Amino acid sequence: MIRPSDIATIPFDEWIDSFVKGFLVPNFRGFFHAVEVPVDGLMYWLNSFFNWIPMLVFAVIMALIAWRCAGRGNAIFAFLALCFIDMIDLWSDTMTTLAMIVTAVVFCVVIGIPVGILAAGSDRFLRIIRPILDIMQTIPSFVYLVPIVMLFGVGSVPGIIATIIFALPPIIRLTNLGIREVPADLVEAADSFGSTRWQKLVEVQLPLAIRTIMAGLNQTLMLALSMTVIAALIGAGGLGLVVNTGLGRLDVGMATTGGIGIVILAIVLDRITQGLTEKRSPHSISLWQAFRSVIGAPAPRHAKARLTEKVG
Repeated sequence: MIRPSDIATIPFDEWIDSFVKGFLVPNFRGFFHAVEVPVDGLMYWLNSFFNWIPMLVFAVIMALIAWRCAGRGNAIFAFLALCFIDMIDLWSDTMTTLAMIVTAVVFCVVIGIPVGILAAGSDRFLRIIRPILDIMQTIPSFVYLVPIVMLFGVGSVPGIIATIIFALPPIIRLTNLGIREVPADLVEAADSFGSTRWQKLVEVQLPLAIRTIMAGLNQTLMLALSMTVIAALIGAGGLGLVVNTGLGRLDVGMATTGGIGIVILAIVLDRITQGLTEKRSPHSISLWQAFRSVIGAPAPRHAKARLTEKVG
């Protein structure tokens, strides 16, 4: 039976290779170096800061954050887990991994939330970026490494950039979803008070969508953590490097120890962000407070009661 490849073949791999090596690399090298500068600066500062803080002080701070966000049980677990990481001699690698993750998540938030807001406000823009997000989420994570190495080289910064690309879609999607799920009658009520588009976004839509946005942040954080081992293949340090070194030497103990460190760090961060998500109820802001901020004037008590009842 005749197949399409018997008639013609498409050298797609050669086109991509020629595009990257022949066009992007020589013509946009300065741009890619400029992209690396803020990532490298934030990563270096966070890594130095986390490693500068004494271990017990950092563990106590994380326990207090976990207590405030997720309760006493999670606080105790966070403190004991961080002590265990130090006892198995992975503290420095864990702080490097944490610096990489925080750097990646910061850039994901800075990029993802504005893009999600734009997508929520424009169906046309959503149709444009949806297939891009689909591609970003479905391409195997290893595939990112080849173009990243070609464009940025090797090291921790290219690993963070690959992590940003890999972990970005969830926060964009859930920011868009959260804003679109804000009840239409509340948005119409904000319009009736004469609020501007910015006031409506900041005072009504974002506060009511914050729980969904926080869920997107949690998913972005987990995806960033899952990328740490893969990013170590192109020179990123931290716990991923410990795992890959153990695999390369067939040292089961080293690989397992690095993997346990990643798991512990993931659980601690997941519990904290989940606690924040649960606290950020859609009813955490009074619609009356939002409208009062918008119009800049007090209103009768009966109006306040009706609006608050509408939110509750």
